[in-house]
Amino acid sequence: MSRSLRRELLAWLVLPLLAVVSFNVWNTYSDARDTADLLTDRTLISSARSIAENIHESDGVIQAPIPPSALEMFATDDRDHVIYRVNGPRGELVAGYPDTLPPPQTPTNFRHIYYEATYRGEAVRAVVLAQPVVSSTGKNGEALVIVGQTLRSHDRLVKSLWIKALRDEVLLVAVAGILAVLGLQRGLTPLLRLRDEVRQRGPDSLEPLDSRGVQVELKPLVLALNEALAQVQRQVAAQRRFVANAAHQLRTPLALLKAQVGVGLRAPSASAARESLSAAGATVEGMTRLSNQLLSLARAEQGSALLHRERVDFNGLSREAVGDLAIMAVERGIDLGFDEAPAPLPVNGHPTLLREMVTNLVENALRYTSAGGTVTVRMRATGGSTVILRVEDNGPGIPADEREKVFERFYRRLGSGIEGTGLGLAVVKEIVSSHEGQIELADRLPLPGLVVIVTLPALAS
Repeated sequence: MSRSLRRELLAWLVLPLLAVVSFNVWNTYSDARDTADLLTDRTLISSARSIAENIHESDGVIQAPIPPSALEMFATDDRDHVIYRVNGPRGELVAGYPDTLPPPQTPTNFRHIYYEATYRGEAVRAVVLAQPVVSSTGKNGEALVIVGQTLRSHDRLVKSLWIKALRDEVLLVAVAGILAVLGLQRGLTPLLRLRDEVRQRGPDSLEPLDSRGVQVELKPLVLALNEALAQVQRQVAAQRRFVANAAHQLRTPLALLKAQVGVGLRAPSASAARESLSAAGATVEGMTRLSNQLLSLARAEQGSALLHRERVDFNGLSREAVGDLAIMAVERGIDLGFDEAPAPLPVNGHPTLLREMVTNLVENALRYTSAGGTVTVRMRATGGSTVILRVEDNGPGIPADEREKVFERFYRRLGSGIEGTGLGLAVVKEIVSSHEGQIELADRLPLPGLVVIVTLPALAS
């Protein structure tokens, strides 16, 4: 079953309200009982005192005439039974019912005690009051006045007060629920509007969503969606660039390869055919290199967040990459050296891309260095926070005003006389950026020559 934000928010609003209302209903019932008890007790004590005021001794006999007002105050539509009894100082029955509600204890000196009892199968609330009686014989004492009432009117009052409060509480919950639904409907309108805006967009519409007028709580969601759209847009742009670059760069060598094959097929002799095949092989080799660099560029353009990273010894990886180019250096008559760091240089990176970066830098240095020249690769760590790769050569170098341009794709310096794809340094820059590093070009001292300095964050040991 799918979850509903509206239902969850409504539940979090109404359920606590119901808990509070339930407590209020219970508390109201307790208050209603207390109120009914108070009214009943005041009526009982008023009746008992009215009876007690009329107790007197006449000719040595205790008399207790019951005033009508003492019983009329109990008159209700519930027809409660009123039970009373007056005992003399010696415990004799002076007035009332002989089997009336014995108190749990006997009060003295005008004190009174409320208590619960049962009279003929009905619950009764009663009070016992001690009333001093002055005797002409000098033997003073205290009469006991007991007044009790069945609880019909008491229970009806409790029920009436409680039902009224319950009705008000239920009405409050109903009104609060309706207002909560309306409030949620209005509060969720911007979210629904955002949903509709996303749904109505086409598959190629990646513009950021408008965050103006969005509530503070929804703004992080809109900003996160905009960031996701920006990432998708960057990926789409990278794919489009890759396709355009591949189509543009492969078109010419494919046409050349087709022409070379055609010449070889029409060659009048085996030597001419071999020459055409050799040229075709060189073209295929160039296309292979171009394809590999395009793939490396596309992979580096994915960004640092999408790269699969692992712990890499940048020192050992660079040593292996330089070793693979030793044959090329020997064929060109160039002294290729590797000055490794005294300890491993751990970095968090993509080993294939890092190796491609080192290979491109060293290969570029070998291509632009004349026979008899030197290319040196140096590895160092700086304070444990970064690692540095330096590729030095004594070739012609790069003028300062062109050092930014050489990182552009397919840019090649005029008059260099070196064949290439123009992607080497572009690939290197993308790989360095995807590893949160920096790359810098500088003059080699003493001149001539070029130094390429790559700085990468070091991985803690």
